[in-house]
Amino acid sequence: MLGQAAPWTKPPALPSEINRKIGQTLHDYDMIEADDRLLVAVSGGIDSLVLAAVLSWWRRKAPVRFDVAAITIDHGYWRRQPGVANPAVAICKQLRPWGLALRREMAWGDPGAASSCFHCARDRRSQLFAIARDEGYTAICFGHHRDDLIDTFFLNLFYGGNISTMRPKQILFDGRLKLLRPLASINKDEVRAIGERWRLEPQPNYCPHAHDSHRATVREIVAAIERFRPDARRAVFAALKNVRAEYMP
Repeated sequence: MLGQAAPWTKPPALPSEINRKIGQTLHDYDMIEADDRLLVAVSGGIDSLVLAAVLSWWRRKAPVRFDVAAITIDHGYWRRQPGVANPAVAICKQLRPWGLALRREMAWGDPGAASSCFHCARDRRSQLFAIARDEGYTAICFGHHRDDLIDTFFLNLFYGGNISTMRPKQILFDGRLKLLRPLASINKDEVRAIGERWRLEPQPNYCPHAHDSHRATVREIVAAIERFRPDARRAVFAALKNVRAEYMP
């Protein structure tokens, strides 16, 4: 554990429209129940930092009581950069005013040996599953937003040969664990707006494969589509919630 949580300090309120979208997502998917113990996976990117802050902020006004804990899985890539400090230290400092301490765990095995980003992510998720199981957490929360869900849809379509995406809420292990994505209805720009409003600073991603993946290619494809249809992302997200299985082959 990197330091202890500091007393709560009140941040500026969320913009009303963003607040409404997040609240609607929590409500529509019945994400948080009384006495839930939420484990927030914090990578250091703006998405996960915002999620940790949002959940810490939300629990102080929610009608039910729940706990929030933050964890980061350290792959050690930062050690390969001369003069670079551990990003977990900067993450810890940013979460402390929100009343959150940060737990740091070294990644299982050798992340550099992973054959793809998919395998690395799978191993990281398995590690989080094990921690949640052993320590009684009821949910693991990820900072994926609306654009991530859309990108994943195209990623699976083009490279996986299936029509699917990440779900805002997923029940695993016979109901013993939930996967939650409370930011699923807001886009990347709205996430960044929260980060700027709350002065959250994303940390560099030192993974050598961070910008060399199919997901990066998909984002370029979607950007090209948006040049012809500016509201393409909004239309695709609406379609993902309006699947007509009876018209599928």
